[in-house]
Amino acid sequence: MAERQEETADDAVLTRIGQSVMLHHAGDREEARVRFLALWREIGADGDPLHRCTLAHYMADTQDDPCDELAWDLRALSAAEELTDERRAGSGGAPAAARALYPSLHLNLAADYVKLGRSEAARSHLRHARGTAGGLADDSYGDGVRAAIHRLELRLGDGGPGAGGDPGGPPRQRS
Repeated sequence: MAERQEETADDAVLTRIGQSVMLHHAGDREEARVRFLALWREIGADGDPLHRCTLAHYMADTQDDPCDELAWDLRALSAAEELTDERRAGSGGAPAAARALYPSLHLNLAADYVKLGRSEAARSHLRHARGTAGGLADDSYGDGVRAAIHRLELRLGDGGPGAGGDPGGPPRQRS
């Protein structure tokens, strides 16, 4: 019974994160940011790594300052590493869902570093994104992340023939 109540509470947190994401996607960035911050205070620094990763991953998109965006994306990656470490210890390997987070997390960090003019750090995270893209499913989400990685590679001149052809900013890809 206690396990069932814990699952329900977990679902409630993810539902609230999802509601804030919907607010952001509908154009209410400030309200989404306020709700994300309230959730962050509830979850706490020692809260469930999946909750912290998901929340920080989306919170980054609501930031006005690229340094703040980077800080939230770094929090998301740190929580994802905790998640996979915990799951690895309990099940012998990181679950597919956790592995599928890495390409997007590294892609977003690469995009942050591009905004900050730190191309070597961007390239490093872009290599991690590409290297972990094998964990993505062959679906529209996976295709979108792989395409965004390729576009950023082209922009940074790391994409082979025709490199550097994307004049626009790198897209943010969220799960």
